Amino acid sequence: MKSSAFVYPWDVVGDPESAGRIAALGVRQVTLASAYHSTRALTPRHPRHRIVTASHASVLYPVGERWQGRTLRPYPAGDWAPGDAFGEAADALAGAGLDVHTWVVLAHNSRMGEEFPDTSVVNAYGDRYPWAPCIAQPDTRAYLVGLAVEAAVRPGAGGTELESLGWYGLAHLHAHDKTAGVGLGEAGQYLMSLCFCPSCRTGFGQQGLDPEELADSVRRALEPVWRGEAPGGGWEGVEKLLGGELAAATRAWRDSVARSLQEEAVAAVRSAAPEGFRILLHADPVSYHCGANAGVDPAHVLSVADGVVVPCTGGPGLLTPFADRGIDGSVLAANFTVVSGMGGRPAELGEDVARAVERGATEVRLYHAGLASDEDLSLVTQALARLG
Repeated sequence: MKSSAFVYPWDVVGDPESAGRIAALGVRQVTLASAYHSTRALTPRHPRHRIVTASHASVLYPVGERWQGRTLRPYPAGDWAPGDAFGEAADALAGAGLDVHTWVVLAHNSRMGEEFPDTSVVNAYGDRYPWAPCIAQPDTRAYLVGLAVEAAVRPGAGGTELESLGWYGLAHLHAHDKTAGVGLGEAGQYLMSLCFCPSCRTGFGQQGLDPEELADSVRRALEPVWRGEAPGGGWEGVEKLLGGELAAATRAWRDSVARSLQEEAVAAVRSAAPEGFRILLHADPVSYHCGANAGVDPAHVLSVADGVVVPCTGGPGLLTPFADRGIDGSVLAANFTVVSGMGGRPAELGEDVARAVERGATEVRLYHAGLASDEDLSLVTQALARLG
């Protein structure tokens, strides 16, 4: 069972022991961030620092010439990843005998939303989500495809994992977040994630909808939610609030946008990559879900990409729709948080992997080798040794 650990360049650069320590876990591969969102990260073993603050979304290598003259372009990293931090880390990890694949975060960029607010998702109330670029906008899509190519196909990388290649919405780990006062449920999250920017208004019109009337319908549908009435779970809850016909039309537009972006980005990466380069998407098998694990249609995405990385810390259930619609040779990577302080279960990793394999997993991902404690990593090493 092939396993890979997620790593940031700042976990490796400046720590001569890091690459060997990661290899000693028993993994064969690392998934190394090359383009990442803002974060504050612990580095519990680094000889020079304990906290790294990445203040904005950035690429972790020198920005390429392809962006000259373009308004939307990647931001270079600050002192948390200067120069070619990705390349330096990749060389050290490869020197320890590890395969290096890139980890690329796409439609999640608060700085771009702040500097270019018209790029952001706009909800039915007119509120902008600066962390969420609208993937229906032509300029934003061109930026995301260009970023996918440049950040994925780095020197020495044998593949890539593309995160947030789809819709981002309301749910977001934002600074001092205070949005949990009302339980929105899946239905409320969906309605609060619908975008009403000019591009999406045009798209809704193509579905035969009047965007003003639709926005008004969404606001009316959410009134009982704001009063504390539970809307019900799943797509049935959306239909209950918005009505089946309207709900289906909104989903048809959003699904078509996400699918076409996934097709375009994967094709562009494949055309730029060497033969044998693997392209995986971080994915959720429910197409109307938003976030880092983009909502996808399992059959479609497995016909486009080489496989998916699926969140399994809460159980392996999300693997089943992919396994049921899988194509021979598709990678189904079960992603487990192994940081106990973040809800991970490193002590149960062996049992969790076994359950994932029963559901069709072909590989394992471990989040995250740089964030985990020594005790967590010891438990991971023991589990991987038992798995062989």
